[in-house]
Amino acid sequence: MALHLIKLCVGADTIDDLREWVSERSLIAMAAGMEAHSSHITRMIPKRDQELLDGGSLYWVIKGQVQARQRLLDIKTFTDVDGISRCELVLGPEVIETAFQPRRAFQGWRYLTAEDAPRDLGNMGEGTADLPMELRRELAELGLL
Repeated sequence: MALHLIKLCVGADTIDDLREWVSERSLIAMAAGMEAHSSHITRMIPKRDQELLDGGSLYWVIKGQVQARQRLLDIKTFTDVDGISRCELVLGPEVIETAFQPRRAFQGWRYLTAEDAPRDLGNMGEGTADLPMELRRELAELGLL
């Protein structure tokens, strides 16, 4: 069973903001002759990388709610110019909306088991994705979605 990561999406107020950032990063990668992807640099290096790369995703917390995920394609470690070990999370180009799931603020990233991960919005029934964002948020907070 896949293991996931969860992280705050700093700088994005909406899923559209995240999608715009991912699109820009994908275009930069394609212009450099690489496959379309985005990446996120973090200081901590996951120890359970094989479990994460076995179908795992990075779940994004936006405005206190898990709202989207991106598939983890690779995890690369490197040392930056200051001699600090870093980790590049290589992410798929598709931002997949998920059911809202409230999360308090935290630093860095955390592991997220498949059982605790929110469902993809497309798997929640017909018409769910068409509901306005605020209505989905309220229904999720009430435990109805």
